[in-house]
Amino acid sequence: MKYVLFVCNHNAGRSQMAQALFETHAPDDVRAESAGSTPAAQVWPNVVQVMGEMGFDLSDRRPRKLTVEMQLHADWAITMGCGDACPYVPTTVEDWDIPDPAHLSIEEVRTIRDAIDARIRDLVETKLDAIRSDRTAHQLRLTRLLPDLTKEFEGVRTPEEIRACADAILGDYQAAPVRSFVMSIAHKRTRECLRAEHCDAVATAG
Repeated sequence: MKYVLFVCNHNAGRSQMAQALFETHAPDDVRAESAGSTPAAQVWPNVVQVMGEMGFDLSDRRPRKLTVEMQLHADWAITMGCGDACPYVPTTVEDWDIPDPAHLSIEEVRTIRDAIDARIRDLVETKLDAIRSDRTAHQLRLTRLLPDLTKEFEGVRTPEEIRACADAILGDYQAAPVRSFVMSIAHKRTRECLRAEHCDAVATAG
């Protein structure tokens, strides 16, 4: 499973529209999430209205704050017109310069909706292979795990064995629904495997 993350300031307009449209146009093995650096209390009413015209009900969606776990989990990220206010997303990133619909007229918000729809369709048509092949999130997790493991098992396991074990175990959590626990669980499992006389994960990876 791959994840595309849409980020804007308030997660009340652009990124919410992008997530809903992506969920419609993309295949089941690539999913969307959205978040904001300073989330609003609700999705903007004019956004709910224009998306409703296309058959999308965003009235029950709530803006979410961008977390470190979201950033680490994303395989592809798209920031939407938030400039310097957008937090750093350590993965493949595109920036779409799209106006904030917060206080615009319904006609203007429809134009923004249609522009996002066109970009989403292009993303799905031209970049799915790149999204599927991007292992950035996996590699970032691996980078976080390796220093402590290497220090603990220095002289007991080779660097290649440690990396192979962590790499194989992290692979089990590509589609983990509760991602905040992935790192701690993967770290525990990797330590247990490396302590064992025969590390099954290393053998499988080899």
